[in-house]
Amino acid sequence: MKQQIIFVALLIGLTALVAPVAAQKGGRGTSSEPESTPMGIQHTGPNAGSKYADFLYGVVKELNKDDMVLTKTKLGADQTFKFTKKTKFISDGKTSTLEALKLGAEVWVDADQDKKTGDFIVKKVVTGVFIM
Repeated sequence: MKQQIIFVALLIGLTALVAPVAAQKGGRGTSSEPESTPMGIQHTGPNAGSKYADFLYGVVKELNKDDMVLTKTKLGADQTFKFTKKTKFISDGKTSTLEALKLGAEVWVDADQDKKTGDFIVKKVVTGVFIM
């Protein structure tokens, strides 16, 4: 009888320790509904978002042919991103242009920081809603 009580108490204790850890790792349940990011990008599957995991999210505050200023980035203050001839624009999963980009657009940016100047140089700008 004592062994059963000890076993049950041990089992309850382990469950109390393991449940929070499991919740942190899984965290999203087993819903088959597509998830949506703040930008409205829908994706399914456990690794669907990994394609854009290193991109920086922001909202276009200023825009011209040479650069754009994003607000609401994880960098904190408004940040300027410079375009080059090689910058690619993607909208709704299809090739787009700078001219199609509008003020207030929510974007994901793939950029490198120039080591000499500290400027952010844009490689790719992704906007719109798409399923990966």
